Amino acid sequence: MKVMAQMSMVMNLDKCIGCHTCSVTCKQAWTNRTGVEYVWFNNVETRPGLGYPRTYQDQDKWEGGWVRTKSGKLKLRAGGRLKKLATIFSNPKLPSIHDYYEPWTYEYDMLLSAPQGKHTPVARPKSLLTGENMQISWSANWDDDLGGSTATMQQDPVLQHMSEHVAEELEKTFMFYLPRICEHCLNPACVASCPSGAMYKRAEDGIVLVDQDQCRGWRMCVTGCPYKKVYFNHKTGKAEKCTLCYPRLEVGLPTVCSETCVGRLRYLGLVLYDADRVSTAAAAEDEHDLLAAQRSILLDPHDPEVVAAARREGIPDDWITAAQASPIWKLISEYEVALPLHPEYRTLPMVWYIPPLSPVVDTVTASGNDGEDGRTLFAAISQLRIPLEYLAGLFTAGDTAPVERVLRRLAAMRSSMREVNLGNPFPEEHAAAVGMTGREVQEMYRLLAIAKYEERYVIPTAHTEIARELDEMACSLDVDGGPGMGGYGGTTMGGGGPFGSSSGQPMPVAVENFHVLQARQTGDSPHEPSTTSRVNLLNWDGRGRPAGLFPPEMESGHAADVGQGGGTPPGALGTLPGGRQDARFDAVDGVESAGEPPRPDAPGSTGGAP
Repeated sequence: MKVMAQMSMVMNLDKCIGCHTCSVTCKQAWTNRTGVEYVWFNNVETRPGLGYPRTYQDQDKWEGGWVRTKSGKLKLRAGGRLKKLATIFSNPKLPSIHDYYEPWTYEYDMLLSAPQGKHTPVARPKSLLTGENMQISWSANWDDDLGGSTATMQQDPVLQHMSEHVAEELEKTFMFYLPRICEHCLNPACVASCPSGAMYKRAEDGIVLVDQDQCRGWRMCVTGCPYKKVYFNHKTGKAEKCTLCYPRLEVGLPTVCSETCVGRLRYLGLVLYDADRVSTAAAAEDEHDLLAAQRSILLDPHDPEVVAAARREGIPDDWITAAQASPIWKLISEYEVALPLHPEYRTLPMVWYIPPLSPVVDTVTASGNDGEDGRTLFAAISQLRIPLEYLAGLFTAGDTAPVERVLRRLAAMRSSMREVNLGNPFPEEHAAAVGMTGREVQEMYRLLAIAKYEERYVIPTAHTEIARELDEMACSLDVDGGPGMGGYGGTTMGGGGPFGSSSGQPMPVAVENFHVLQARQTGDSPHEPSTTSRVNLLNWDGRGRPAGLFPPEMESGHAADVGQGGGTPPGALGTLPGGRQDARFDAVDGVESAGEPPRPDAPGSTGGAP
């Protein structure tokens, strides 16, 4: 038995309201740079629906994840080494930008600078890739925009595998929200697919990362990931993905998506697992056995033998204590109400979900019955086959028995606590009917409904003995000019490096404010690639002030006009479209200050699609 630690997450889908706050904060923190406008490390999907990218769950098309051979071994669905070597320069199994969506911004300047007229000016959508006017027809949450409409339901890969009796009439359907991030799997297909070895799984906490220095942009990882949570940065030519906000976890803070979640539906914590049994669990012959197989490799942190084995493997005592207090272990293995997303992909995902009971409750209530009554709920769960089969297609490879068992436990908790709130004794028979005790039901209620901050997030900090190793590991994502993007260029506009500089000032994401964002985005066009070689008058993109491109006197604003010495007027260097003046920014001790504040009619931020 080889004990290892894994940082994991559980999401309670009954509490997700689809506000997309988690997506927006993750976007601002991690993917607000040129080259990743279409990327959402965290997105919230409306189910039923096509998802993001479209139909990513159709592995017959995208060939993600693992398959079991007749000999009982696992192989990548997209092919092994020989297949990858043969197609390394041309990998056709990739979603196109239209499967994601073409990112856009709006022509906000038109609202500010348009002359007075009879009609109100309109901010037309413009592509962030080409800069041209575009017609919006798809986005990362288009299913949500359609409000769970049947317009795209027929193309949902999960529905296509359900039995034929599923009705498509709007009044007989249901909807719920499904937040998704990288699964940080125990058996990640993306890591196995990478020809350059740039993707790796951290030994100390199991987080899957991309080494930007090693990545060669083969994009095999995009194909290999069945959840399509690895993205390609078309500017840097590197792969990027969710890092589970590991810089925050190392200091004991939850991920950005968890911290900002309005519904408080996310739980973070450590679990201990037996690394020697991962391959065996992933290769279970029957897909319906994969759930039990994955649960079996998670180790009881209270078991003295497991604790002793963990110490032999060098896991610190406070990490073992954190695993014992982890809400993840309780939800997955004690209460058994959390389920993995698509276990049939055989990646052993470590972001689990508590399926929603709300579609059943809403249907019962809409029929005129009491949606909180225990007997009514129990009867409805088995009769409402549509949500039951759909949830099974998501979480249990089509096996409805585990999903029904979870929903019955949730229904018992709901009906029992309703009796308590009405002043009646706790109905022990409800708990006994689902194989639990009254105390377990009440503890589960506290964790799912009214848990405090420190109960939802049990995150041990990184240890000093491994701090140097963690510090030296390159972050798999960073701001423009960070790892894999040419390196930081100091504090002067344009930066530096062995190959010259590009226009625009790289700024740390953590301290980026409105003015810094404006300076960077007016210096580095969101729809034109930056100059990657030494800047001169022939390849300068006309934006920003690369160091050394113009004489010092012109930088200070004392140059003669064009007619005297062939110079450029001082104002022309920083002039932006519409006659606005480019602001100069200097970084002093990590604080940015404006040398020339923009005029009041300067537009706001244009980064990323809404």
